Parts: sequence; C-alpha cells; structure tokens
Amino acid sequence: MSEIKHPAGVNVYGQEFNPPSVRLHIGSIDQLSPASNLSDYYKRAHHNALERKRRDHIKDSFHGLRDSVPALQGEKASRAQILDKATEYIQYMRRKNHTHQQDIDDLKKQNALLEQQVRALEKAKGNTQLQTNYSSDSSLYTNRKGSAVSAFDGGSDSSSESEPDEPPTRKKLRAEPS
Repeated sequence: MSEIKHPAGVNVYGQEFNPPSVRLHIGSIDQLSPASNLSDYYKRAHHNALERKRRDHIKDSFHGLRDSVPALQGEKASRAQILDKATEYIQYMRRKNHTHQQDIDDLKKQNALLEQQVRALEKAKGNTQLQTNYSSDSSLYTNRKGSAVSAFDGGSDSSSESEPDEPPTRKKLRAEPS
C-alpha cells in the first residue's frame, strides 16, 4: 500500500488544514490516479463545509424564530415546538390585527359622522345668524298659541318643561388586553 501526502491548504472557512493521507491500494491504482483522489477529497470537503454552513443557517433561523415568539423567549424548545408555537402566535396576531382594523374602520365612520354633524351645526349657526340680522324682535317669534318662542326651539309647540333631548349614542369600543 502506498501513501500520498496532500499539501497543506485552506478550507472553505479560511482555516488552514492538513488533509489526512489518502491510502491507495495497489489493486486500485489503475482505476484512480493520485490527482483524482485529491480532487475527490477536496470536492467532498467542500460539500461537507457547505452542508455544515446550511445546517448552521437553519439552526440560527430556528433560534431567531424561537426568540420572536413571546411564549418561547429564553426557553429550550424542539424545532417542532418552535414551529407549532410560531404558527399559533401568527394566527393570534392575525386575529388581533383584524380586530384592530375593524376598530379603525369603526372610528373612521364615527369621525366622518361627527364631521358631518359639525358641518350641519355650523350651517345652522350661519342660518340663525342671518335670521337674527333680519328679525327685529331678537329671534323671538309667536307660536300658534300666542306665546313667545325662540328661533332656537325649532318652532315646536312644546312647553319648556318637555322631556330633555336624548344625547346621541356613542359606540363603545372593544377593549382587548394587550
């Protein structure tokens, strides 16, 4: 049996290494030349380094995912547990985002309604100011019964002891624990 020593080299991580001796059996020397064995060795070493790098990347990605899920932060967990908890957390966050989006849409509608009411009140205020400018009796009018009525009463025949107007209802927002 003859031995071929390979020269020292640098692996894919930039570290110096001395590959082990390649032992060739006398019977197989016709099939593989020393250069072919050396080439196969380096191909295999390169493949192993790439595979190690791939596994390290997957491992780091699982650690990052584990640290992103509040229920698993700082915990030891298997890859299956990490995936299960991450799936649960994503579904929870989707539901929470959907609820928040509904709240935002409801608030936008409520805001639009309030803005519409403000415009109507400003318009009514402008109309009453015009009426007071043209009326000589300081916005007091007489109703069908002959009593004085303010222009702000809306011209109703009801007495001042009538039931107070109900305030507009406001939507209660869902409060979700954070």
